[in-house]
Amino acid sequence: MYTSALRLVCVSLLLCLSQSCYQCFVNVEDSLRLCWGHVLTEYNVRNVDACFEKLDRIFNNNETVIEAGRVGKGYDIQLKEILGAEILPLVEEFDQKLNNDTVYEQRLQTAADNFISAASKLPRVSGCIPPCGFQSAGAVYNCVTCQYDSCEFPLDCPVEEIKVMENSGIRMWCDVPFALPTDIEVIWRFAEEVETQQLDHFKEVTVGADRLYSIPSVTLQHQGTYQCEVYSGQLSLIRVYYYISVTPQVVAGHTELQETFDLSLLPGGQFFSASGDFLRSFLASLLPLLAACLTSLLLLVFLSLGVLHWSSIQEQSHAEETHQADDLGLF
Repeated sequence: MYTSALRLVCVSLLLCLSQSCYQCFVNVEDSLRLCWGHVLTEYNVRNVDACFEKLDRIFNNNETVIEAGRVGKGYDIQLKEILGAEILPLVEEFDQKLNNDTVYEQRLQTAADNFISAASKLPRVSGCIPPCGFQSAGAVYNCVTCQYDSCEFPLDCPVEEIKVMENSGIRMWCDVPFALPTDIEVIWRFAEEVETQQLDHFKEVTVGADRLYSIPSVTLQHQGTYQCEVYSGQLSLIRVYYYISVTPQVVAGHTELQETFDLSLLPGGQFFSASGDFLRSFLASLLPLLAACLTSLLLLVFLSLGVLHWSSIQEQSHAEETHQADDLGLF
């Protein structure tokens, strides 16, 4: 009965200790066996509580131990093996044997130092890639919670706008900035007309493993927000959003014609604002052209008059010569 009561008290003390790598990887039974023979040198009495307090100070409240345990995904198994290699031999050695607290202090501190040295050499976390998604590969092990901490990014990515012409094709790829597991399921949803991330606005379109969604010929009914949600099992990993803005073909054609007309009408292809500055600028650009045209016309008139005058003189001279020849023939 005494043993059972002692065991209950020890378990309670263990549960009250701060969580750390020690509590994550060493079970209660082994801790009880380890601390069974802890003797307070000053009073020469066995005191299990003091042993647990010593474990708490050396392991659970040691920031260096906690930091050494911040390893990448999957390396918590190696952490357990490293700590087990230090603690379990002590359990076997100290079980049902009395040892002074100074011996416990020295041996446990050495075990903690060896754990820090070995655990610090394990691969660290590869890093979290912003801005969104549940990234398990970027998680880091937390000895306080005995779990992997996620990257703590939102599942919803920012909305990306894509402008497309009516009747043209479009391809949307569920682009994810981090590596995905092999057992993914992709669900495409659509919220007609609006740009939104409100989940209740979306209707399911396709379900499968295909991360590509294409529309061969876009119509005005395709305008709206497309959502791609990626699952692994029942866990949602990321939600990607595309807002498709559709330009009607008639409006696009009219715009192109207007631009072509403007470029051909205005000198140098320059555009002016529809204000008084436009008229003044336009007239100012025409003045040199008008002056050149008037000068060319006047020069042409003068040349024409000169040619006519020269022709009349030639005809008059030819007539006089003919008249003189006729007079000489009569005599």
